[in-house]
Amino acid sequence: MPVTRTSPTDLESLYAPLSSTGPDTAVSVILKLRGETCDIDCLYCFEKRKESPGGARISAAQVHRLGSIFSGRPLSIELHGGEPLTAGRARIAEILDALAAQPNVVRVSLQTNGLQLNDAWLDLFDRHYPELEIGISLDGDALGNSWRVGYDGRPTYPRVVEALKLLGRRDRRVGIICAVTPYVLGRAVEVMENLAAFPAVTTVNLVPCFDATVTRSTAVVGSRTPASRTLQRRAIGPTGPEWAVTPQQYADFVLETAHHWVGSGMFRRVKLEPVVSVIRRLKGLQARSCHFSDLKCDHVLTLYPDDRLGSCDELPWPQAGLASLGDVHTEADVADAQDSSPLLRQARSLVTRCLTCDYRDTCGAGCPAVRLRFAAAGDEDAYCAHRMRLIDGVATLLAQPDHPSGVRCSRLRWRPVHPNDMHHVAAFLARWDDPAAPRPPARLQVSAHGNINTVGLPGVHEADDLDPHHPQWYEGIEPGVRPVVEVLTASWGTVTYDSCQGHAYDGVPEAEPRFLAVGVLPRDRVEYARTAARLCRAAGRAESSLPRTCSLVLGRSELTCRTTGRVYPTLDLHLAPAAESMSTEYFRDLERAVKVLTKALAETPPAPPSTNCGCTAEAGPTDGGQQ
Repeated sequence: MPVTRTSPTDLESLYAPLSSTGPDTAVSVILKLRGETCDIDCLYCFEKRKESPGGARISAAQVHRLGSIFSGRPLSIELHGGEPLTAGRARIAEILDALAAQPNVVRVSLQTNGLQLNDAWLDLFDRHYPELEIGISLDGDALGNSWRVGYDGRPTYPRVVEALKLLGRRDRRVGIICAVTPYVLGRAVEVMENLAAFPAVTTVNLVPCFDATVTRSTAVVGSRTPASRTLQRRAIGPTGPEWAVTPQQYADFVLETAHHWVGSGMFRRVKLEPVVSVIRRLKGLQARSCHFSDLKCDHVLTLYPDDRLGSCDELPWPQAGLASLGDVHTEADVADAQDSSPLLRQARSLVTRCLTCDYRDTCGAGCPAVRLRFAAAGDEDAYCAHRMRLIDGVATLLAQPDHPSGVRCSRLRWRPVHPNDMHHVAAFLARWDDPAAPRPPARLQVSAHGNINTVGLPGVHEADDLDPHHPQWYEGIEPGVRPVVEVLTASWGTVTYDSCQGHAYDGVPEAEPRFLAVGVLPRDRVEYARTAARLCRAAGRAESSLPRTCSLVLGRSELTCRTTGRVYPTLDLHLAPAAESMSTEYFRDLERAVKVLTKALAETPPAPPSTNCGCTAEAGPTDGGQQ
């Protein structure tokens, strides 16, 4: 959906209030048709942990009232539960008819466990809302679905398989929500191959079970304890439930899955989330997922059968409640309730730390509901670190899809340079490798602020970087960074497209210091993978010998060709001030750091791209994270 902005603040660019978006921006409403009522009893179900009264059904009148409240903007509706199909066919038909009658409803989806789906249900959908999108909750294969059981404790997987086969026969396309639990860890290939084998499946969304803080089982209504709740009690120990995963485990599983998704060609027929959302953000595009968008909790509402209207269903209830539907008359009433909500104020406050993060434009600040849980446990850094890990890994896959071993690298981080473009990249690369190519004289402007190269023509015309065959190459490289550039170009044979020796700008109060950096432009994906692995190993050699005031940061970025619009993956070296170091200390020790880095680069041998770089992917943020 296009979004209308009214001069958003920095914070609003990550978390947009309802009042800041215009009438062309959709609001997502989750209709809990039966509250938490469900015909199965998954051990990890977060809806049943709310322990709210069940049994009632949302009515068509409530749906019409929602439409009138938000008559001025599009509505995206999700029919949810519990299990929404327990509302019965007559009620579902009424609700679908009510939604079809409202012109501002632009999308309707149904999230179901699939057990009740049959021809009669699909016929009903075709009659009352043919465009209905269907999502199935299924955690991969039979083993992965071990937590999804009936009240009798027996597995539900075989019955869902039959539903997927039926959907395929009816030429229906569905999305899968796959919960990532320990039962799928390390088995990405098996899980994805099993799901993709169903012709009906076109989307797989991997969602984490970040439930380490769950300490007690769900309450039981009545005196008889179902077998499923007995299993749940056994699974919850003093360190949390057995179905929980850590942020790093989740990130590693997603990247392992993405590796197979790309390598097998599965990406041509199955959409994989959150990988596609990360790719879109890396490409500067918007993502539908609120976890990667500024349309977060203020643009996601939940309605229960008893008229409770609240924010996103992933937030804790009753704190997430906003008002009774009967007391809400206009969209402004909803916005006022959101502004007055202590929980939403707390959620918005968590996003402020994202304003200075290197990953803010790609990450989009994540999910406030999940961040609240990690913040309450004093572990918000772990949440941020796994998001960075996902972005770094997906950026690697995009740059070197044929050599996915680089996904495991923890040293090369996504650090986009803005702006970063060149007049004609292909011509520059061709000239670099052709000693006979014409090379017009360059006008070198040398000062304490850096070397600026322009062609020797009337006026000021920006020139591509010089190359080693140019007579003025040596003169055009700043002396402080020259040793690093020389070893990368002469010894490694790489192309450097940018370099800076670093400038303190003493006596220029308005100027920020610039730190030493070199940009490497690989000729192709094979060279990219080989150079990335070699840089990582060189960094391993250098790290222990660098002055404590200097830190070596390796970045993945992109260079845009202004002539063709093509984007080229790049690798960048930065010698930056170490944490807690002053820039004056950094510049004092920079010459020594350059010697250490140059020696490490010279002593690091090349290796085939299939060779791992040798580092271990770590979950914690590094210098490439919060600044």
